[in-house]
Amino acid sequence: MKILLLGDYSNCHRALSIGLRRLGHEVTLISDGSKWMQCDKDIDLSRHPGKLGGLQLFYRMLCPLHRYLRGYDVVAVNDLNFAKLRPQRLRYLFDRLKRDNGAVFLTAMSTDIAYLDMVSASDTPLRYSEWFVGSTPSRWYRQNPGLWEQWHDPKLVDYQRYALDRIDGAVSVLYEYELGMRRALGAERSAYGGLPIDVSSFMPVTLPKNPDKIKLFLGRDRTRMPQKGSDMLEDAAREAIARHPGRAELTIVENRPFNEFIALLRDSHVVMDQIYSYTPATTALMAMAYGLNVISGAEPEYYGYIGETDLHPIINAPIEMPGLIETIEDTILHPELIAERGRQSRKFVEKHNDCVTVAQHFIDFWTSRM
Repeated sequence: MKILLLGDYSNCHRALSIGLRRLGHEVTLISDGSKWMQCDKDIDLSRHPGKLGGLQLFYRMLCPLHRYLRGYDVVAVNDLNFAKLRPQRLRYLFDRLKRDNGAVFLTAMSTDIAYLDMVSASDTPLRYSEWFVGSTPSRWYRQNPGLWEQWHDPKLVDYQRYALDRIDGAVSVLYEYELGMRRALGAERSAYGGLPIDVSSFMPVTLPKNPDKIKLFLGRDRTRMPQKGSDMLEDAAREAIARHPGRAELTIVENRPFNEFIALLRDSHVVMDQIYSYTPATTALMAMAYGLNVISGAEPEYYGYIGETDLHPIINAPIEMPGLIETIEDTILHPELIAERGRQSRKFVEKHNDCVTVAQHFIDFWTSRM
């Protein structure tokens, strides 16, 4: 098939494009490279700041880039807001994508109105999210009270619901996003694909059997620390290290380009990712591809959803500080578990997240809807 992947976050569509090409499909990836992450792409979709930047981007998508936005069997957008433009301009471009291509799908990999509807519903299946803990607004919500209102701007909500009504379906890369899509679209128009990782590009490390000092690593976006809980991970790690001097060390890396980041990631034993997720996301899965240990989301609901009963290598991160400190402390005090857990991590990603395996999930769903 001839496939357009439009937009990207955290190298997700880039890794998917690799898997799709290995399956023999013709793929074009157009994105802004996830901005400061500088992920690879075929055609750049970056926007300059200010109103003029928006006009320039809209013009580029209407005219110079238009020939790259038509004639595909499948278009998969990374977000209902697939370009940094106002809702009315997105709607116009969305309609052109529908008109000029065979089918338009969503790769659900970020916040949208379907996800927000699900996490805020009285019958939400999630016990917690970055927005709510139970029915109580989270720390992130309380610190950013205007953000929820921005997401619920009437023009934005109208456009997103319009697009959801008209896409041919959605494939989610995380369990939580699939819950939102299934609620919004129904079982026939939604599917879980998993997060794609180009596992073959990650040469696994050999972890020591019983290291004298545990190397903890925290990579984060400094603008999203309360949202991901990475500030709590830092505080909890520092407290655990203080309780056991000389047993562990912490390295923090912020806002680095993708290729530099994954190189830095490799020189560690335990990678701390985020706490408000039921599932491991990109940083955790890349670390696991290296054969490292990770502290991230790993709730029983996630393992059950993907049908994994044997490989449970992810250290689940509690959302409360006492439990988080205890979890990191336990990891520091049991260095003998590091090597075997790392081997299981690699096996887990090979089984569930290799980009070819995930790409086939996407192809199977897309073809079922065409």
